[in-house]
Amino acid sequence: MTRIDFYILGDAFAAVTSHVMTACKLCDKATATGKRVFVYVPDDNVAAELDGTLWTFRQGSFIAHERQADKAPEEPLPAVLIGRDEPPAAYDGVMINLGLDIPPFFSRFERVLEIVDANPAARQGSRDRYKFYRDRGYELATHNLNG
Repeated sequence: MTRIDFYILGDAFAAVTSHVMTACKLCDKATATGKRVFVYVPDDNVAAELDGTLWTFRQGSFIAHERQADKAPEEPLPAVLIGRDEPPAAYDGVMINLGLDIPPFFSRFERVLEIVDANPAARQGSRDRYKFYRDRGYELATHNLNG
């Protein structure tokens, strides 16, 4: 069964990093263990921001990634795929949800990572998603990121 991890950005931590930067760090950590990562984004603006940040967030290197298009990613598959539609079957290890909703295909992943922003409205959405997962019996974990 899918494990759901919530990464809670504390107020002080959120002041120096964004949910996109946190997603980049989580991508880095997951791909270092050999996992492919699908990052679910709510719109093209977030996709573009994440795409650009993955090139520059760590000095001297970047994480191989691609934005989801109408066609399947080319071989060799990138470590990270960014998109809004269900990804190819090869991406079933880790999904990072940057959306405000829960993608209907979330349960095919081993792990789903939710980033909880310090913004009160975003926090409420995260609480709703937490309750959704909890009420369906998913294994949940929380991680407080305070810098």
